[in-house]
Amino acid sequence: MAILGELSYDLKPVKKGYSGRTLYINLSTNEMKIKPVTDEMKEKFIGGKGFDLYLMWHSMPKDRIIKWDDPENEICIASGPLGGTTYYSGSGKSICTAISPLTGQIIDSNVGGYFGPYLKFAGFDALEIQGKAEKEVVIFINGDDGVVRIEEAEELPEEAHLLTQRLTENYSTDKSEREKFRVSVVSSGQGAKHSKWGVLNFSWFNKKRQWASYKQAGRGGIGTVFKDKKVTALVCRSPRVNQTLNNPADIELGKAVGKEHNLEIVKNDPLQNEMRIVGTAHLPEIMNDFDLLPTENFRFGAHPTLKGDNFPYSRDVFKKVYANLGKGVDSCWFACQIACSHFAKDYTLKTGHLKGEKVIVDGPEYETIAGCGSNWGVWDTDCVLEANFWCDTYGLDTISVGTGIAFVMECYETGILNKEITGGLELKFGNAEAALALLHQIAHGEGFGKIVGQGIAEMKKYFVEHYGADPQFVQDIGMEHKGLEFSEYVTKESLAQQGGYGLTLKGPQHDEAWLIFEDAVRGNLPTFEDKAEALWWFPCWRTWFSLNGLCKLPWNDVIPPDNNENPQKPLTLPDARAKIPKHVDWYAQYFSGVTGRKSSADDLVSMSERVYNFQRIWNVRQGRGLRKDDSNLPYRAVGPVTKVEYESRSEMYDKQISEDIGQDITGKSTEEKISILRKYREDGYINLQDAVYKRRGWSPKGCPTIDKVKELGIDSEDVVKVISPHQ
Repeated sequence: MAILGELSYDLKPVKKGYSGRTLYINLSTNEMKIKPVTDEMKEKFIGGKGFDLYLMWHSMPKDRIIKWDDPENEICIASGPLGGTTYYSGSGKSICTAISPLTGQIIDSNVGGYFGPYLKFAGFDALEIQGKAEKEVVIFINGDDGVVRIEEAEELPEEAHLLTQRLTENYSTDKSEREKFRVSVVSSGQGAKHSKWGVLNFSWFNKKRQWASYKQAGRGGIGTVFKDKKVTALVCRSPRVNQTLNNPADIELGKAVGKEHNLEIVKNDPLQNEMRIVGTAHLPEIMNDFDLLPTENFRFGAHPTLKGDNFPYSRDVFKKVYANLGKGVDSCWFACQIACSHFAKDYTLKTGHLKGEKVIVDGPEYETIAGCGSNWGVWDTDCVLEANFWCDTYGLDTISVGTGIAFVMECYETGILNKEITGGLELKFGNAEAALALLHQIAHGEGFGKIVGQGIAEMKKYFVEHYGADPQFVQDIGMEHKGLEFSEYVTKESLAQQGGYGLTLKGPQHDEAWLIFEDAVRGNLPTFEDKAEALWWFPCWRTWFSLNGLCKLPWNDVIPPDNNENPQKPLTLPDARAKIPKHVDWYAQYFSGVTGRKSSADDLVSMSERVYNFQRIWNVRQGRGLRKDDSNLPYRAVGPVTKVEYESRSEMYDKQISEDIGQDITGKSTEEKISILRKYREDGYINLQDAVYKRRGWSPKGCPTIDKVKELGIDSEDVVKVISPHQ
């Protein structure tokens, strides 16, 4: 490949979890430079997403709103001080940020695979990519020789699974298994080029599979930004990894607490969620049982008859899928005992230009099963595997594809769309063949798929303007907020989870606050104040994992056996057990052991609160991130839109109108009852906003106050200038 730019640098050891440098690349000019990591960055922004946001804040123009396809938009990727640890489960994450094509504000994704830790071991705590290349390029970071190159990409496959294998071999020193293991590739695909649902695939060479597998930075279209910048791939080759490469301050402390946590996982996972056997595929059955599994565009929370032994997406079904197609119990980072990364081997494709070929399918995860299964009204594991494979290799987000096509299906069934519009596709619920055909159209930017791939927010406008759709109806049933498609949980009966989606920094994604069980099932958040407390603590706590290069699954997907008996510490909630307090304390010891910065559970939350508020301020800088942006959830996220929805839960809804609202329902039609319930529930969401803003230290407009930023130590002149008009 022709070399367009080259930078040599001195290799230096990581110290206390930090390499001490970041790498800047401008593809418009092929400029590359190394920036120091300052004490302020480590003290206030910690690493991971904190470093990403800090670098973007200082590198992008402050005098105007940055659009996603502006050359000044950046993709930033970082691990964190705990990232790359080999003795604590879940410590192999990368965190990616950019201005999103869907939302126009900061999007962030926490993703597995080896790239983030390898980037640090190659010499850099973070990578920022700005500008646009004239031709497709590969960026190669060589941690063996201390060289970064921008190379012209030539004759490389578009399909991500083939591209990843090719580059893993090309950049291995001798193509041996041992050397392939030292290479990690970040790629996308043609679907990212033709839609706003693009993902980034982060690879690791899997010895069991003899294959370079990948995980996805999926939400918000970061892959679309990647393709717009004409990046074919990033490749990093790392020095050989060992326990001391991160140079922790107190390795014995880290190893001791890591061993205790790992042993707990191995012992208790078989008795709990069986993550090591089925990963997140244990969830669909649970969600279906509790009426929380999105079904037919979130109209319902379960299939009316498929239960128990007849449920096609049960834990036992996926045990057979993985067993029949190749056992896949392994992890996406060294020695992670959660080992939730699973795959289907020798799956024969049924659609697309590779039809008939046998492939490896990385997954499926819960979100894909729910999004491209139940939410389409499809109850067939082959459809899920098919959609999973094609989304990955096309570089498409399975959540947005799942939720987006479900919206299209309801529009088809209600007469907004027809075969003439869809190019002959009968996009009814349950029609897997039509849904998969539409997926291929999206990826190639063809036919009706070209419209769909712009996202639900754009589809709503387009369907009103071109097909005469009722604006209120498509707003009510189109499951997006702030431009981002909903991840796969039915929130109608959980006000706390509505807040967990509506008040997020990036849009309705469950990784900030998954409170649906605490609220809807366990009933542990009865008051607005209780919900507000949870919507302060959990987003801050979950942010901490993305500051440090960690996966959150070891925290709460395998819990201590005594957790339900002993609420223990920290902080206040009606029931502190949801915080898994023993694990929070372990993470504080782990952080102290690596960084040498002695910390408590409260310290960890304070670190995250600072970055959480800083990201909110970033969104305000982008002309978003205020109360108006948190409002106007699609009503289906709040309550029943249609008659069939109401009547599917009529006993519960009638009781709420009679007892909670105090209205007599005698003689009232279903439509009248829907209207009564809607007013009550929408008012409840407004009251929740007030309570959450107060607890977070934000103004009634939803903006962090000047007092809050002073308290957090981020009251620089440029920050105060952004927030002052919104106090």
